[in-house]
Amino acid sequence: MPDHLWPAKAVVGEVVEFGATAFREGHDLIGTQLLLTDPSGTTTAHRLSPGAPGLDRWEGLVRVDAEGDYTFRVRAFADDWATWQHAAEIKVPAGIDVELMFQIGAGLASLAADQPERSEDARARLSAAARTLLDDERSLEERAAVISDETVSALLADIPLASLESFSDERTLRVERRRAGVGSWYEFFPRSEGAVKNADGSWQSGTFRTAARRLEGVAAMGFDVLYLPPIHPIGHAFRKGPNNTMNPGPHDPGSPWAIGSAEGGHDAIHPDLGTVEDFQFFLAEAKKYGIEVALDFALQASPDHPWVTEHPEWFTTLPDGTIAYAENPPKKYQDIYPINFDNDPEGIRQEALRVLRHWIDLGVHIFRVDNPHTKPLDFWEWIMHEVRQTHPDIVFLAEAFTRPAMLQGLAKVGFQQSYSYFTWRNTKEELEEFFQSISHETSDFLRPNLFVNTPDILTEYLQFGGPSAYTIRAALAATAAPVWGVYSGFELFENVARPGAEENIDNEKYEYKQRDFAAAEQAGASLGLYLGLLNKIRREHPALQQLRNLTLHASDDDSILVYSKFLDGAFTEDGTTDRILVVANVDPHSVRETTVHLDTTAFGIPQGAAYEVTDLVTGDTYTWGDHNYVRLDAFSHPVHIFEAKEIRP
Repeated sequence: MPDHLWPAKAVVGEVVEFGATAFREGHDLIGTQLLLTDPSGTTTAHRLSPGAPGLDRWEGLVRVDAEGDYTFRVRAFADDWATWQHAAEIKVPAGIDVELMFQIGAGLASLAADQPERSEDARARLSAAARTLLDDERSLEERAAVISDETVSALLADIPLASLESFSDERTLRVERRRAGVGSWYEFFPRSEGAVKNADGSWQSGTFRTAARRLEGVAAMGFDVLYLPPIHPIGHAFRKGPNNTMNPGPHDPGSPWAIGSAEGGHDAIHPDLGTVEDFQFFLAEAKKYGIEVALDFALQASPDHPWVTEHPEWFTTLPDGTIAYAENPPKKYQDIYPINFDNDPEGIRQEALRVLRHWIDLGVHIFRVDNPHTKPLDFWEWIMHEVRQTHPDIVFLAEAFTRPAMLQGLAKVGFQQSYSYFTWRNTKEELEEFFQSISHETSDFLRPNLFVNTPDILTEYLQFGGPSAYTIRAALAATAAPVWGVYSGFELFENVARPGAEENIDNEKYEYKQRDFAAAEQAGASLGLYLGLLNKIRREHPALQQLRNLTLHASDDDSILVYSKFLDGAFTEDGTTDRILVVANVDPHSVRETTVHLDTTAFGIPQGAAYEVTDLVTGDTYTWGDHNYVRLDAFSHPVHIFEAKEIRP
């Protein structure tokens, strides 16, 4: 799957690193420029700088601020002034070919002064430099000063004297709306919000109207995307009971992912939740709180779905005449029929597109896609292209816990966000490898959404790590990537697993769940305030809203993870440099003391200089340098989230 077949990705306001390999024969110097054309057709040139010595790599950072498709290519050229400058710096002090070098330099400066694209002041300054080089009545020192004149060098860097030009192929950078790459997600089941248990053991389902009451609490924690599992009618055939059992009671609601019944399919709303008008009321209420609603898009059907009778060819029929149900061994989903995309692919495409457009027309512009890795890549490429033609602001999140090639393939063909392996990366070594990968190896096309838990995933780390584990995972997810997510109950430290499974006991997928968030907060048994603080820190610090700017640092302890996120003032809205430094004890069972070793140049502070760090959680301030002592108690304060600032004289 060649990378160049699909556009690279960014979001509005993102700082993108561009790079190229460029070289020539011999010893003459070259230069490179990025030629970037924005969606309006305006082209700007950005000088690239040499990367690591000896690798012929050229790099540069550009902030992109317009939504739409950019195109770019790299221009490489012989840099005649830089080549002369390099030779002159060696020869003139050594007394070799001094007058000849001055004559060559003067000729180049005069040639540059004649370029019409330069300003009048620049042309005058370059003409003056040429005259100085040729003026033998001036001292050698005065004439030689032109060689290292910073003003002249800057003028010839902005508009270089170039020959032997060559150009790369043109590439595309797709810049999408901010929410495609920056957001804090929260997941809840609307049927549980406001659900009431009756005296006979039956339940009265929550509705969109009762679920709307929970929006204030979600907003108070700073979440700006609310993800709803499927809201459609649920099948009765093979309906699952509590904890994924096959013996449901008469009042068990079934799994929302078993979509479809006599009451409708993917374009219908479960009658227990309300009407279309109730759903639109919910969307409007969420908008009042600054929350955008994401809807689940699960291309599968219960045995009762209208598709099963209207389009049996869309499913896999086994030799015994039955339809194959979904499996992910050892998990079995007898209540779900997967779609067979090899049968009537055009019909399936058109129906899926119709369903998406139905919900888009109702006001949904974010979709979390269930198990996209079990569907063909060309289907997703087609459907997202079709949606983009009329609604380029739609965001698709791929729920694909799968092999790297498939996970990355889904991102390349168009998914704006992806679930990731973060859930199972817990040790310092695992996290360092993972963070390096998402920020530097796949960041041009894959945006990870670092969900800390899901209805299906309660890791051993959370099961046995206690509240410390929840605090650590939230802090890492909120600071390592611009998009992260929490499934309801995480803030209440729900950590009891179903025996033999990596999921919560009494799983909400199969039953209603009542939670008293206010009582837990009053009792000090909630992480809600901490989650709110994390999201506040994310909003206030633009460095945390970037994906590509994470740098790992060292510590002497195998459980102390250290990384920084840096955004130079040249790229921020207010011109203020933002430096975040995270020091985390990833062992939830211990107190750790160690020394951390920092490359301060990675966050814009000279090596060896003193600077101040302020813990954004506690408010404590310290003076730090390159090597610093830390003590992190997993039971009280396992993670420092520092803001670093230079000490002004």
